[in-house]
Amino acid sequence: MQVPLWFALLAVGYLGVKLTRPPAWLIAVLLLGGFLLADSVLAPAINAFVK
Repeated sequence: MQVPLWFALLAVGYLGVKLTRPPAWLIAVLLLGGFLLADSVLAPAINAFVK
């Protein structure tokens, strides 16, 4: 069974929010922070650290 990555991430994110009930500001900070870091000069260092 092949599931698109965007669908899998959406499902995991939805279940995570539904089950753990984090505050809305924390979700916003994580999404915005990840978006901003992905396009920064730190992106190669983060990529090397994650892999």
